[in-house]
Amino acid sequence: QVQLVESGGGLVQPGGSLRLSCAASGYILGVKTRGWYRQPPGKQRELVATITSGGRTNYTDSVKGRFAISRDRAKNTVYLQMSSLKPEDTAVYYCNVRTAWVDYWGQGTQVTVSS
Repeated sequence: QVQLVESGGGLVQPGGSLRLSCAASGYILGVKTRGWYRQPPGKQRELVATITSGGRTNYTDSVKGRFAISRDRAKNTVYLQMSSLKPEDTAVYYCNVRTAWVDYWGQGTQVTVSS
Protein backbone atom coordinates (compact mmCIF):
# COMPACT_ATOMS: atom_id res chain seq x y z
CA GLN A 1 0.00 0.00 0.00
CA VAL A 2 1.07 3.57 -0.66
CA GLN A 3 2.46 5.46 2.31
CA LEU A 4 3.23 9.13 2.79
CA VAL A 5 5.80 9.60 5.54
CA GLU A 6 6.12 13.09 7.01
CA SER A 7 8.99 14.51 9.00
CA GLY A 8 10.39 17.84 10.15
CA GLY A 9 7.76 19.02 12.59
CA GLY A 10 8.54 20.26 16.05
CA LEU A 11 8.59 23.20 18.43
CA VAL A 12 9.93 26.56 17.23
CA GLN A 13 9.86 30.12 18.50
CA PRO A 14 7.93 32.86 16.69
CA GLY A 15 9.97 34.08 13.74
CA GLY A 16 11.71 30.75 13.35
CA SER A 17 11.79 28.33 10.44
CA LEU A 18 11.02 24.68 9.76
CA ARG A 19 11.10 22.47 6.69
CA LEU A 20 8.56 19.68 6.44
CA SER A 21 9.22 16.67 4.22
CA CYS A 22 6.80 14.14 2.78
CA ALA A 23 8.30 11.04 1.19
CA ALA A 24 6.09 8.72 -0.84
CA SER A 25 6.65 4.98 -0.83
CA GLY A 26 5.05 2.93 -3.56
CA TYR A 27 3.91 4.17 -6.94
CA ILE A 28 0.93 6.50 -7.14
CA LEU A 29 -0.90 6.40 -10.44
CA GLY A 30 -2.31 9.51 -12.06
CA VAL A 31 -1.14 12.22 -9.67
CA LYS A 32 -2.80 15.59 -10.22
CA THR A 33 -1.51 17.64 -7.31
CA ARG A 34 0.58 17.33 -4.19
CA GLY A 35 0.11 19.56 -1.23
CA TRP A 36 -0.02 20.38 2.44
CA TYR A 37 -3.02 20.91 4.69
CA ARG A 38 -3.15 21.80 8.35
CA GLN A 39 -5.58 21.53 11.24
CA PRO A 40 -5.16 24.01 14.11
CA PRO A 41 -6.38 22.96 17.56
CA GLY A 42 -10.17 22.98 17.70
CA LYS A 43 -10.53 24.06 14.06
CA GLN A 44 -11.21 22.44 10.71
CA ARG A 45 -8.55 21.28 8.30
CA GLU A 46 -7.50 23.91 5.77
CA LEU A 47 -5.43 24.05 2.62
CA VAL A 48 -1.92 25.47 2.99
CA ALA A 49 -0.18 24.93 -0.34
CA THR A 50 -0.35 22.81 -3.49
CA ILE A 51 1.97 22.06 -6.38
CA THR A 52 0.99 20.54 -9.72
CA SER A 53 3.03 18.00 -11.64
CA GLY A 54 4.09 20.88 -13.89
CA GLY A 55 5.39 22.88 -10.94
CA ARG A 56 2.64 25.47 -10.53
CA THR A 57 2.17 26.44 -6.88
CA ASN A 58 -0.76 27.81 -4.92
CA TYR A 59 -0.88 29.15 -1.35
CA THR A 60 -3.50 30.23 1.09
CA ASP A 61 -3.29 33.98 1.70
CA SER A 62 -2.13 33.70 5.29
CA VAL A 63 1.15 31.98 4.33
CA LYS A 64 2.03 33.78 1.09
CA GLY A 65 5.56 35.15 1.23
CA ARG A 66 6.44 32.99 4.22
CA PHE A 67 5.93 29.39 3.05
CA ALA A 68 7.26 27.67 -0.07
CA ILE A 69 6.26 24.29 -1.45
CA SER A 70 8.65 22.33 -3.67
CA ARG A 71 9.18 18.85 -5.03
CA ASP A 72 12.15 16.58 -5.65
CA ARG A 73 11.12 14.12 -8.36
CA ALA A 74 14.15 11.87 -7.90
CA LYS A 75 13.46 11.43 -4.19
CA ASN A 76 9.66 11.23 -4.52
CA THR A 77 9.49 13.90 -1.86
CA VAL A 78 7.55 17.12 -1.42
CA TYR A 79 8.70 19.85 0.95
CA LEU A 80 7.15 22.75 2.78
CA GLN A 81 9.66 25.41 3.79
CA MET A 82 8.15 27.57 6.52
CA SER A 83 9.71 30.87 7.58
CA SER A 84 8.71 33.76 9.83
CA LEU A 85 6.51 31.38 11.76
CA LYS A 86 3.69 32.75 13.88
CA PRO A 87 1.76 31.22 16.79
CA GLU A 88 -1.28 30.95 14.51
CA ASP A 89 0.69 28.54 12.32
CA THR A 90 0.47 26.00 15.14
CA ALA A 91 -1.32 22.94 13.77
CA VAL A 92 -1.03 19.35 12.69
CA TYR A 93 0.26 19.43 9.12
CA TYR A 94 -0.81 16.75 6.65
CA CYS A 95 0.77 15.80 3.35
CA ASN A 96 -1.66 15.11 0.51
CA VAL A 97 -1.40 13.50 -2.92
CA ARG A 98 -4.48 13.86 -5.11
CA THR A 99 -5.37 11.65 -8.05
CA ALA A 100 -8.46 11.45 -10.23
CA TRP A 101 -9.74 8.58 -8.10
CA VAL A 102 -8.44 8.88 -4.55
CA ASP A 103 -6.58 11.14 -2.12
CA TYR A 104 -3.62 9.86 -0.13
CA TRP A 105 -2.76 11.39 3.24
CA GLY A 106 0.19 11.36 5.57
CA GLN A 107 -0.16 10.62 9.27
CA GLY A 108 0.30 14.25 10.26
CA THR A 109 3.18 16.04 11.93
CA GLN A 110 2.82 18.54 14.76
CA VAL A 111 4.14 22.07 14.33
CA THR A 112 4.06 24.22 17.45
CA VAL A 113 5.09 27.88 17.35
CA SER A 114 5.46 29.25 20.85
CA SER A 115 7.82 31.21 23.05
